[in-house]
Amino acid sequence: MTPSLHSAHSALPSAPHLTYFDTPKRLPDSVLGAVVFGGDARAVCAGLGDRRLAGVALEVVPGSPRVEAWHTRGPVTAGERDGVRFCSSEDHFFGVIELDEAPYGGPRGAAREAYQRVAAFHADCAHPYVWRIWNFLDAITEGAGDAERYKLFCLGRAEGLGEPLRGYPAGSALGRRDGDRRVQILWLAGREAGAPVENPRQVSAFRYPRRYGPASPSFSRAMRLGSDVLISGTASIVGHETVHQGNLQAQIHECVDNLTAVAEAAAIGAPRLTALKAYVRHAADADAVATAIRARCNPEAPCCVLLADICREDLLVELEAIGRPRWLSTTEA
Repeated sequence: MTPSLHSAHSALPSAPHLTYFDTPKRLPDSVLGAVVFGGDARAVCAGLGDRRLAGVALEVVPGSPRVEAWHTRGPVTAGERDGVRFCSSEDHFFGVIELDEAPYGGPRGAAREAYQRVAAFHADCAHPYVWRIWNFLDAITEGAGDAERYKLFCLGRAEGLGEPLRGYPAGSALGRRDGDRRVQILWLAGREAGAPVENPRQVSAFRYPRRYGPASPSFSRAMRLGSDVLISGTASIVGHETVHQGNLQAQIHECVDNLTAVAEAAAIGAPRLTALKAYVRHAADADAVATAIRARCNPEAPCCVLLADICREDLLVELEAIGRPRWLSTTEA
């Protein structure tokens, strides 16, 4: 049973601790799993030869850290089963699955197969609760109407999941620009359930109207774990409508308003936003995005800025963050 959002934070499982590195390097033993971003990410991961690494070919804005590392306590074990690569500690799990679209007829079939495997894996796993998922595919908004690649992906994801993974996890879905028609899914899971959180300013994604495709996106707006709130990819959307089309600064501020609203909805008190990550459609906007979100969120927080296609063509930026109570140190695990 999912704990109440108003339970003491100690009643929920703790999240792995997130840090960013500027350059790929030998990982500390404390790292559960890490993501290397950049056009050469897969080659870099292969060169380092660490099974805890996953490479995602989103270009990194100069000056931004390019390695996202999730830390745990205790020894980490790596393995693979049915195409799922994973690393796990006693409390935490980091998983990766990557499938070429061609054998499955495109993004719908590949997403269906991938999510069927994820669901089957966690139905028989010491870490059955999926907390946070990232989805990456090439050319996410290519195609018209219901044939748009993101809508096909969402349909396949819904078909593959069937019943939700013990409640919808927090999630993000971004478009690579590498021409590699391969669905990549990365996720965090644990032994105990977190608490899904919705945003009072937005319609829940899994309740979007039919105009957004034959299957609604299958994710929650955030997942509360202990004193941390892992916030999903968040854009300039109120209700279910895009707002401030063509206005970068207004979209940034709407994103931050949404991040703050969902952090407050998680009942952690006055929140501080940290561990910021921005997906930016146009390279020319990257500096403005980084400056604006640091000014509004937390000037001292690390900020990873990546170039990516966002799931709606009228969205210029999408943000992720971790919400934490202001009384808690930003470096406290």
